[in-house]
Amino acid sequence: MASDALSLSNIDAFYGESHILHDVGFSLSSGDVLALLGRNGAGKTTCISTIIGFLRPHHGEIRLFGERIDGLSPERISHLGIGLVPQGRRVFPSLTVRENLVVARRPRDAGAKRWSIERIYDMFPRLRERHAQFAGTLSGGEQQMLAIGRALMGNPTVLLLDEPSEGLAPLIVAEVGRTIRRLKEEGQSIILVEQNRQLALDVADCAVVLNTGRCAFVGSASELRNNEDLIAQNLGIYHAHQPKNH
Repeated sequence: MASDALSLSNIDAFYGESHILHDVGFSLSSGDVLALLGRNGAGKTTCISTIIGFLRPHHGEIRLFGERIDGLSPERISHLGIGLVPQGRRVFPSLTVRENLVVARRPRDAGAKRWSIERIYDMFPRLRERHAQFAGTLSGGEQQMLAIGRALMGNPTVLLLDEPSEGLAPLIVAEVGRTIRRLKEEGQSIILVEQNRQLALDVADCAVVLNTGRCAFVGSASELRNNEDLIAQNLGIYHAHQPKNH
């Protein structure tokens, strides 16, 4: 649909012989934040890898603003407008902050509001202060800012954030939340994979919960926030094997 920035339909994905994603389907409306939640091993990162093209789906369709992208190379998918902030940040440690941003620069359509180094520095003043510093010497929080800034330099229409608060101190986690809200105000469409459920549901419009590679919940973030039973069953402390409901 035209209003969907990204949609997945009936996605099955395998790692070798292991069937990881089972008939996964959801859509991200343009300008919204979608929280992709689940326990470790639920299939969240596999889902991100399938969207970005690192893993080809065995079955199903992925569409970016209506155009099919499943089966394309990661480079082509990136050029079409999907940006990735990978788990673990993965900045280029031997390049300076500014060089990390410059190498990721990619033009966007003429009518679109473009990200520039100056706009990145306005969003993350710390990066302006550190512009000549090697990325490998930055703190974890500064590296996360740089990883987000680097992805934005590609002028993505859809931004994938894979565990952006992982390993960060609470004050920095709050800063990550503020950054996501600012991007949302800019109209950026975002898929947020996050173990910090409170952070995710505070910034998200909608949510998808994966359990053993299946969609256990697809709906609004507020609906999930108020569904304590579903949270306990799919996101709470793991006590026993849960039945496969879907």
